[in-house]
Amino acid sequence: MKPGFGIEEEFLLVDLDSLQVVAEPSAAALNVCRETFGRHFSQEMFKSQIELVSPVFFTIPQARDFLRSHRQRLASRLAPHGLGICAAGSHPFGGWRAQQPAPGEHYHQLFEDHRHVARRSLVCGLHIHVGIDPDHDRIPLINQLLPWLPLLLVLSTSSPFWEGQPSGYRSYRRVLCNEWPRMGLPEPLLDWNDYQRYLDLLHRTGALRPESDCWWLIRPSRRYPTVELRIADGCPHLEDSLCIADVFRQMVDHCLERPASSARPTCETLWITQENLWRAMRDGRDGCFIDPVAQAPISAQAWLLQLQARFAIAAQAMEYALRILTRGTSADLQLAVYERALTQGFTQEHALSHVVNELLHTSAALDEKMA
Repeated sequence: MKPGFGIEEEFLLVDLDSLQVVAEPSAAALNVCRETFGRHFSQEMFKSQIELVSPVFFTIPQARDFLRSHRQRLASRLAPHGLGICAAGSHPFGGWRAQQPAPGEHYHQLFEDHRHVARRSLVCGLHIHVGIDPDHDRIPLINQLLPWLPLLLVLSTSSPFWEGQPSGYRSYRRVLCNEWPRMGLPEPLLDWNDYQRYLDLLHRTGALRPESDCWWLIRPSRRYPTVELRIADGCPHLEDSLCIADVFRQMVDHCLERPASSARPTCETLWITQENLWRAMRDGRDGCFIDPVAQAPISAQAWLLQLQARFAIAAQAMEYALRILTRGTSADLQLAVYERALTQGFTQEHALSHVVNELLHTSAALDEKMA
């Protein structure tokens, strides 16, 4: 049997009248979120931010049915409270200064430790867990996957606006993530023992609290026997989330079937991956990337076809991934809505309102034509 996988989707709660992220949702609205998601509900770092934590899936149709029904049900039940949900990497209006930290000692300590960096991080991500045998060393597996991960960011880019302005990036969320410690590329580790030595050093010296963890763009989860993808922006289009989850789990499965010997990533691998990450953040599907094998320029589409060949990705997942690059990612679609509204004579504020309304509709999984 193929390894099971799980999907975590983060949402911002948005006022349907002002279209702003609501600073402090009512107790009744938060109860609706808890009741709708049940044991799959998680409060995120802001009061206005929640997370849907899926059960373990074994097929994409299972994931589609679960995530779609929960998105639709929550949007429907929040509407009488004047709220909607937004799954994009960033909200076009922003408004981080008005946001309130979520209650609880964990989040209190998070904001105390990271201060303005935490306060600014009003962003949403898509996290994907793929199950691994507990006895399997996940560090060499992560090293095999690492050079290809900026391409998964390209597919997910959905945060082109920041604080009411086009940011010039397709994923401004990842720009903000780079302000945090231990949220970028993983350290160049050899194996699980190396990873434990690294964590022990950070804990022993007080650099990392005992209950804390690394937030790398890919990491071995310490709570579950999984490898966790964290690079992706939140995806307003549910089918984009499912495509990225499908591609990633097939990449992991391929590596499990063909394990590589333990080796730290080379300097060249890290240099190229960091450069491709930067280009994915800034230019998305329009970027000119560095082929991690030939070390030559390559387009996103050609790179995706290389990934298909390297990891034997099934045709159905690859067809949809290529469709994302052809039609545009969420970031591209948001920018198109914004530019079209400006061309029609709307003010910048009203143009952004058009974008938010589109995101609310799409995040509620109402646009079935995307399936």
